[in-house]
Amino acid sequence: MVVRRYRLPRGVGGGALAVTASLVAAAATGCAAPEEPPPDPAGAVRGAADVLVRSGSSKASTAMEMASGGTRVTIRGEGGYDFRRRTGHLRVVLPTDASGASPHRPITELLTPGALYMKNRGAGVPADKWVRVDTTTLDDGNLVTGGATDPGAAAELLRGAREVTYVGETELAGVKVRHYRGVADIAAAARAAAPQLRGALTAAAKGFSTDAVPFDAYLDGDGRLRKVRHRFSFSNQGRTVAVSSTTLLYGFGTRILVTLPHERDIYAGKVEV
Repeated sequence: MVVRRYRLPRGVGGGALAVTASLVAAAATGCAAPEEPPPDPAGAVRGAADVLVRSGSSKASTAMEMASGGTRVTIRGEGGYDFRRRTGHLRVVLPTDASGASPHRPITELLTPGALYMKNRGAGVPADKWVRVDTTTLDDGNLVTGGATDPGAAAELLRGAREVTYVGETELAGVKVRHYRGVADIAAAARAAAPQLRGALTAAAKGFSTDAVPFDAYLDGDGRLRKVRHRFSFSNQGRTVAVSSTTLLYGFGTRILVTLPHERDIYAGKVEV
């Protein structure tokens, strides 16, 4: 800011000087220094999973976008997650068809360490039965199979963050957040992950066509992960499929209850995943 000096006319007293001083102070306020970037962007992103564990739990919204037959479709989910127990629940809604009607009922998903439970899974499964899938046997470790990335796994994946840059400060749902961009190494994340999720991420490290997963992460002033967008790439029948998965976290401290189905309510037949 440039401040010019003017000679006051004779007879102009202290009142005018006070007003001038106030205007200069106001102008100086408008010339605030730009925000200082965080000293360790990679450290902030890698530590986000630990901050979520200390926070306890939150509500969650998910969106998974992928190309299908030349059309981009989006699968959406709503629910909550307990980062200490590594359990959560989601109601996943499949995309509508060309007529605007949904061909499938919403899928209820229960997320637990090492297992995914799904109701209304379809593909010959009785309506009153649940399907249980061992996530450590999935090629993607349930990062994309369930139509939503497990919020715990989404955060743990950031433990393998590298090439992290600080993009800047922005606002998300009325909350100021810091935006980071980088690449997550699935194998590195699996080695550093919490024991409950290590098996699924280890499987994912072997199943994806590349270990490198580009991401955009948004952390609030307390270091909590508010939003993360991962871009996965995997092979399917000889062609590469790109999937973008976004997880939003909010309502921290919300009580999350997960009741697992009884063994008699779990479908014992073969299920295609």
